[in-house]
Amino acid sequence: MPDPAALLAAASGQQGPGDTLRIVLVVSMLGAALLAWFLLRGYRNGNDND
Repeated sequence: MPDPAALLAAASGQQGPGDTLRIVLVVSMLGAALLAWFLLRGYRNGNDND
């Protein structure tokens, strides 16, 4: 009977960089949105900004 850990390692090796690439893209898009919000909030028109 094959070792379950070896089967999982072989199955995960066949997926390629798909999951990692997806995580990197999502995190980078969230970071870009947060950076844009942080930079653009200084350009609001309001009485409390100097």
